Amino acid sequence: MRLVIATCSVDYSGRLTAHLPMAPRLLMVKADGSVLIHADGGSYKPLNWMSPPCKLTEDGDVWSVTNKAGEELRITIEEVHSDTAYELGKDPGLIKDGVEAHLQELLAEHVHTFGEGWTLVRREYPTAIGPVDLLCRDADGKHVAVEIKRRGEIDGVEQLTRYVELLNRDPMLAPVRGIFAAQLIKPQAKVLATDRGLECLTVDYDALRGMESDILRLF
Repeated sequence: MRLVIATCSVDYSGRLTAHLPMAPRLLMVKADGSVLIHADGGSYKPLNWMSPPCKLTEDGDVWSVTNKAGEELRITIEEVHSDTAYELGKDPGLIKDGVEAHLQELLAEHVHTFGEGWTLVRREYPTAIGPVDLLCRDADGKHVAVEIKRRGEIDGVEQLTRYVELLNRDPMLAPVRGIFAAQLIKPQAKVLATDRGLECLTVDYDALRGMESDILRLF
């Protein structure tokens, strides 16, 4: 991972245009090829980013990051304050608690519980900002990102929102919608999910475990 602290401006051109004026920022270049731009504020979400596969070209003080869709992130650097690189090695990934991990396993095995004709694309689908619990296709063949929690709260909705936004930037996947699945979903989380255009699904863990027998149950 390469971490560059620099005074820079950023211009994005693609399906829309965006501009970040000159200011000190953190530029993060990850081993998977993704490039993220952070400010010292706004929590953990980057100001802008380009997810892999993409190409980074450095021409003097100008970085050009392009993806296969022809979108470009142009970073103009006025001054570099720090430029360091670290070899992080292979990450073991997020280890969920027993119930949450088992919910993911069961829903992946019996993905038709979301609806008839559904198929699983992959568990722990990798993205530049972390793995999506389940990536599925619905009966119409459209992609659906599923985030699974034991207890559904606002932070889980925020997490799924970021995944859906990122996945929808990939023309091979878009349009992608999201489902927030949990044993218990707090009212505030449901309101936020609805506002974000996400679906909520309350999971009966005991009933779902019954699917390990020959009897399949919907919840």
